[in-house]
Amino acid sequence: MFLSLLRRRNPRLIDAAVAFHRSGELPPNTYVIDLDAVDRNTAVVAAEASRLGLTAFAMTKQIGRNPDASRAIRAGGITHSVGVDLECAVAAAAGGLASGHLGHLVQVPRHRARDAAALRPRYWTVFSEQKAREAGAAASAAGYVQDVLLRIIGDGDRFYAGHEGGFDAADVVAAAGRVDEIPGVRFAGVTSFPATLFDRATGDVASTPNLATLTRAKRDLEAAGFRDVEVNAPGTTSASALERLAQAGATQVEPGHGLTGTTPLHAVRDLEEDPAIAYVSEVSHLWNGRAYVFGGGLYVDPVLGAAETDALVVGPDDDAASATARRVEMPAPEAIDYYATVPVPEGGARPGDTVVFGFRPQVFVTRALTAGIRGLDLGEPRLEGLWSADGSRPLGLADVNEGMEAAR
Repeated sequence: MFLSLLRRRNPRLIDAAVAFHRSGELPPNTYVIDLDAVDRNTAVVAAEASRLGLTAFAMTKQIGRNPDASRAIRAGGITHSVGVDLECAVAAAAGGLASGHLGHLVQVPRHRARDAAALRPRYWTVFSEQKAREAGAAASAAGYVQDVLLRIIGDGDRFYAGHEGGFDAADVVAAAGRVDEIPGVRFAGVTSFPATLFDRATGDVASTPNLATLTRAKRDLEAAGFRDVEVNAPGTTSASALERLAQAGATQVEPGHGLTGTTPLHAVRDLEEDPAIAYVSEVSHLWNGRAYVFGGGLYVDPVLGAAETDALVVGPDDDAASATARRVEMPAPEAIDYYATVPVPEGGARPGDTVVFGFRPQVFVTRALTAGIRGLDLGEPRLEGLWSADGSRPLGLADVNEGMEAAR
């Protein structure tokens, strides 16, 4: 569904992706990111967050922790990141985003606490007193006191399988007091995820029970004498969702897909943020009426359920604007995505043809590449760089030659 959105609202990204693939500058299995659109989208979110008194931390995992995108986000007005794990925080910092929040969803491993403290995150989420003690010891060794958020869980709260853990929300006042006594840390607030989710029935974003739990926790903490309680409330975050979060008492929000125009709400409603990401691949070979398309990055975020995926197959002399969107037979979730297949008519595809997908990605869990593009608005597109899914430089022939020389 995001392919039709791209064709309607950002066709220049598709055209540039096709041109760069044809020229050999863009390999298959690459996510292309419109950096100018990311800059604009960030400015929209940052302005609305500022109006509502919210602090915004950018999530970059979905876009492969691309450092060029991190720089675009900073230029758009968000200066700090949220690291879903420590590696995410490190990659975002390498791209110029200071560490705003880490430890949520993924806790900091025991022997990496000093690495985390070296980033001086503004907030560090802990699921237990043991993790708070680890954060405190690392912060003390680094010479500062770390503000921590408690991940809390109330009756009826919703979590994705494997995301569970945290402090009992009914005991949050006592837990905050105990954590406050740990050397090296200061209790700063509470968090949970998801605070909002897309509701298929209404076609809108809805609050989860978790958000109500956060609201009650803030009330209880303030009644107990805690001041300036931070409420970190991530989930389905675009500019359109921020007022709901602010009214519930949130102080921190964490846009990710909102910065590339790929939240579930963007799929059904035109919002201020423009679609800013596409997946580019190539026909490898044909077999039994199907074009086999190189994979590697074919993980579609399942937040919208088992949505069907379409792609454009664009030949060397074809125009992407007139290409027919074709249904893609995606690899099964339990399979390695070496290829996707696209049923095509006789003569409808040739090896080497460009294939462009539009879907909601989670690049960091794939083996895809990412590439930022600038200059689409001026009609002068240019590639900013090619990066691996973890935000590092991909290995090239120079690395191979160096390794072979060392082996000799």
